[in-house]
Amino acid sequence: MRNFITYEWFTIFTIIGLFSIVAAKFINTLRFNDFLYVIGNSKYLKIYTKDQKFIDQFDSFLFINLVLSFSIFIYFAYSTFISPISFELTSFLKLLFAVSTIIIIKILLERLIGSLFEIDGLIDHYLFQKTTFKNYSGIVFLSANLLLLYTNVHVEIVIISAFSLVCLINLIGFLTSFKTYQKLLNPNFFYFLLYLCALEIGPYVLLFKVIREYNA
Repeated sequence: MRNFITYEWFTIFTIIGLFSIVAAKFINTLRFNDFLYVIGNSKYLKIYTKDQKFIDQFDSFLFINLVLSFSIFIYFAYSTFISPISFELTSFLKLLFAVSTIIIIKILLERLIGSLFEIDGLIDHYLFQKTTFKNYSGIVFLSANLLLLYTNVHVEIVIISAFSLVCLINLIGFLTSFKTYQKLLNPNFFYFLLYLCALEIGPYVLLFKVIREYNA
């Protein structure tokens, strides 16, 4: 599971991910430091939710790392637990495109739903919280990829540990959002479940099927 010729492209993409994180810290060091402590600390969410924009430069740089690191992690996970695959740059770029497209379309659909039901403010705050924890997950994926690429740590252990940690991070994010909007969600819990199935679980199931069918 160590082919350094194959991993030259992964090294390039990993460096781009690292530079995007550095760029995010450079444009707003104080915000980045607060971002690192978002788990278990609501300070970041309370302060920066008010200043969010439709296209936020800080989050955009972190999003670049998320897409790159998540795609590399998917490659390792799929190759380890489902079916070994050889690296092809064209195929990996398609994976990058699929991951980024699904995430962006998902966000746009949620904003559209917010506009249709005239709850733009609520959706904007919810998306900011969710985006924050997803970007935080991107740093976990990046750390895991560094272990997978450049150490002899057991591949399965790294993948399972990183995946479990990411699930925990996003569960914390979900519970944070649920607690914040609990009074609003309780009388509309059925619709909330439909939302979870359609826009939270569905896109990732679709991504898995696309990857599996492409490599069948």
